[in-house]
Amino acid sequence: MAKESLGIVRLEAMHYYVHDLERSRRFYTGLLDFAETAASTRELEVAGRQRSAVFEAGRVRVICSEPVGEGGRAWRWLRKHPDGVGTLVFEVEDAGRAFRLLEERGGTPITDVQRHEDEGGALATFNIATPFGDTTFRFVERRGHRQPFPGMRWHDAPRGGKNAFGFGEVDHVTSNFETMKPALLWMEHVLGFEEFWEVEFHTADAAGSEARRRAMQAHGSGLRSVVMRDPASGVKFANNEPWRPAFKSSQINLFHEDLRGDGVQHAALTAADILTAVRGMRARGLEFMPTPPTYYEALPERLKALGVGAIAEDPAELRELEILVDGGAPGSYLLQIFLKDAAGMYREPAAGPFFYEIIQRKGDQGFGAGNFRALFESIEREQEREGRAP
Repeated sequence: MAKESLGIVRLEAMHYYVHDLERSRRFYTGLLDFAETAASTRELEVAGRQRSAVFEAGRVRVICSEPVGEGGRAWRWLRKHPDGVGTLVFEVEDAGRAFRLLEERGGTPITDVQRHEDEGGALATFNIATPFGDTTFRFVERRGHRQPFPGMRWHDAPRGGKNAFGFGEVDHVTSNFETMKPALLWMEHVLGFEEFWEVEFHTADAAGSEARRRAMQAHGSGLRSVVMRDPASGVKFANNEPWRPAFKSSQINLFHEDLRGDGVQHAALTAADILTAVRGMRARGLEFMPTPPTYYEALPERLKALGVGAIAEDPAELRELEILVDGGAPGSYLLQIFLKDAAGMYREPAAGPFFYEIIQRKGDQGFGAGNFRALFESIEREQEREGRAP
């Protein structure tokens, strides 16, 4: 029996805690062509002990905060972790009803519902603890409140980029767990989400049986992945855990060690034209997870086996830009690519293992099961190159 909906409207924002706000500003406005739309007030910086800026492109909103002294939320996060997503913000229809339902179902509120007013109207918010490591969820009900959040103010005009790459919204958020079943049960029984998609594999699966056994004993990434979806809003979470054998060398376990806990691995941003977007992003110096040429040599046969058939894009251009393709029905497919994680991009472990995926859906609503292997192999190669693999 379906649970009563929490009334989630959308994933409104990701709150990212960083050591260097200026570096984040350069990344979002200079490389991703986001606009900086708002910033923290002096009063909030003193009270909250952190300095923040809001970056937006389409319906994607990212809040970045760096500590100002000790004791604030950003400082507490960074005392334990590298840069990372510490809060996910959801817009809801009715904060009071969402709070009641979550508490009845065993949710753990961090705050009661807090109500704020400005010259435009009201805002109600509350936070809950989650199984996503130290990442919390914040729920926000908007009733005409003009400012983005209490203590933050919109700029008179957006600063920086103009969304030249055509980003639309957050398609999904992916999180990694040492063991994900508690999180899946929490999403089902507390949030009211439902299972949407799943896959499991090991990167050594393609090898022959004896070689596969040797490879699996020595290294490689195995995973189980389950996608959970809010039926009302369509908000989706992809959730991964390591899969035996070679648990310790699994890419997911390495993420856990790099972040020093479970948490958000990446967020997928939709693009209206991924080929144009990726070409422009590469021209600005953004780095992506590399894809081996063998991926494209096998692509026609793989798409045929999947039943996708012909695609509109030139395979040579996909190979040049290293864009991945997947699908599961005639004429229905998706295109996706993954940026390097922040630690690899900045050559600095403290920048953290979070990264972005860029995705364009052309009818297919899956998650690129065939591309999971390509992504994981690519991450493994990068970890080996950077000396982060065991």
